[in-house]
Amino acid sequence: MITDPDLIGSRLGEAVEAALQGGATIVQYRQKDKLVSTYQHDAQKLSELTKRYDATFIINDDVELAREIDADGVHVGRSDPSITLARSIIGRHKIVGVSCYNDMTRALDAQQQGADYIAFGGFYGSAIKPNAVRASIKLLRQAKSELTVPLVAIGGINEQNGKQLISAGADSLAVISAVFAQKDIKTAARRLSNLFN
Repeated sequence: MITDPDLIGSRLGEAVEAALQGGATIVQYRQKDKLVSTYQHDAQKLSELTKRYDATFIINDDVELAREIDADGVHVGRSDPSITLARSIIGRHKIVGVSCYNDMTRALDAQQQGADYIAFGGFYGSAIKPNAVRASIKLLRQAKSELTVPLVAIGGINEQNGKQLISAGADSLAVISAVFAQKDIKTAARRLSNLFN
């Protein structure tokens, strides 16, 4: 589950807790606007919350913040620090995940450098990132046969299309709107979690 950047403070905490109650097992804190007044406070509160639910807490992009609050790991993209640098900052026992978009060569390289998981996408249209690079189901199947690390699918995923991605090899589904844009966050998270059963 990736946090909605529009949710901050107590609204964010309440929404994330509902998703955790619904079965979310990994929370990635994504807030592109580092100037949001509650940025570090929100990250710290989510770190504490995920510990209570025995869930994994990942910080998106910000390696220094991940180290500072002792998050479980960090997720890096093309313009972020390298895997090697990220690991040297947050510690070798922490998780480093990598966005590989629709690029199998990047994924193979990331795995060789020690990435703990690879994220591909976007698979479907998304209001969050309408101009995101598109990845194919075929790429996901190829990745499942060539990579040994867990695979995460992202981009416009919902209860209706998620099963297809799991069948193609996704070990996790990364979602924002499919949970946070729903009236009943807990139920939305539960329905997505049940796709893995």
